[in-house]
Amino acid sequence: MRNSLTSHRRCIRTVAVLTMAFAACASHAADWIVSGNDAKYQRVEGRDTFPENPAPDTLTLLDASRFPPRVTVQVEVENGIQGPPQAVAITPDAQVALIGAPTRYDHAAKKLLMDSFVQFIDLQATPAAVTRLDIGSHPQGIAIDRSGRLALVACVDGSVAVLGIDGKRVMLIDTLKIAQKRLAGVSFTHDGAHALVALRDEQGVAVLDVADGRVTDSGARLSSGVAPYTIDVSSDGRWAVVSDVGLAGLPAYSGKLAGDADTVTLIDVSRTPFRAVQHVTVPSLPEGVAISPDGKWIGVQAMDGSNLTPDNPGRHTRGKVLLFAIRDGQAVKVAEAPGGEAAQGIVFTADSKHLIVQFNVEKQLALYAVDGGHLHDTGQRIALTGGPSSLRTTPR
Repeated sequence: MRNSLTSHRRCIRTVAVLTMAFAACASHAADWIVSGNDAKYQRVEGRDTFPENPAPDTLTLLDASRFPPRVTVQVEVENGIQGPPQAVAITPDAQVALIGAPTRYDHAAKKLLMDSFVQFIDLQATPAAVTRLDIGSHPQGIAIDRSGRLALVACVDGSVAVLGIDGKRVMLIDTLKIAQKRLAGVSFTHDGAHALVALRDEQGVAVLDVADGRVTDSGARLSSGVAPYTIDVSSDGRWAVVSDVGLAGLPAYSGKLAGDADTVTLIDVSRTPFRAVQHVTVPSLPEGVAISPDGKWIGVQAMDGSNLTPDNPGRHTRGKVLLFAIRDGQAVKVAEAPGGEAAQGIVFTADSKHLIVQFNVEKQLALYAVDGGHLHDTGQRIALTGGPSSLRTTPR
């Protein structure tokens, strides 16, 4: 009887320990985020500069399963700020990261050079190993699907490179021409059956079909504002959101801009055909946009004139971070807070409780709290060696 009772108590203790271990694992579930950082470029009061002898560009891996997130890996890569802040991606198992927008600056010629390769990084190697894969055009936005086996790269020549991922191997398996001019951001839908691509110069959003690893152009095009740029899709499979950066995002625009308002487009992806349902006014240059994993919130990082020179009447020293609630199929603004100077990407943490924003000029990641429709800057910062320019989470 005593042995039976002792055995029973041990069983209860074992179950209790396992339960606590499971709860601990659940509360600290993996939440990996990657930031691409351009160290060669420095914006100085709205002017582009390229200082001599810069630090290397880098890719930073963050563990955001706890607050504040911590840096776990930093590796030298080639990256650039010229393009949408989605030129980076990471597989669901955090084994491999992809980074695009590789740029070099020729000081003698005073010219920025854009290369045509994607870099894939083995994050498990010590040190992390970087390999180049030429895709024939300068890569911009990158997305990886939830299976971790397929990646799409939007390019400046209007093509989408289709990459296959097999463990730590990445290969070019197809190139799909969908436009004649520059593409920008790209994201898969939650079910992996489609992808949305921003037609930066030709306007609108292209819908791609994905089946059995094969990607095709559906021919469907969705309405957007001027110069669609970054795209995010909600984990509940209902919504996509697109940032439209306006005339400032068009090629070689020669007119003088003073911080005009721009838009964010809300797209219903819950059924086909997909449909743009709302264009929301936001401050100028909404460089980054994100939907919370729980599908309740939209975060927008807008430059709001902080990219302009001091002689411009639209100049502000800081941009804005805005929070919208999705209510009854519409985005409704509920809060805003001061942002950084000419800031870049924005993502939610996996628990939907925080926003991470790339403060490019300040070379920092800034952390904002989202609490029941309230938004506030926590004051927490993660220092980086270069100006952060692209930001992505694992596929959700």
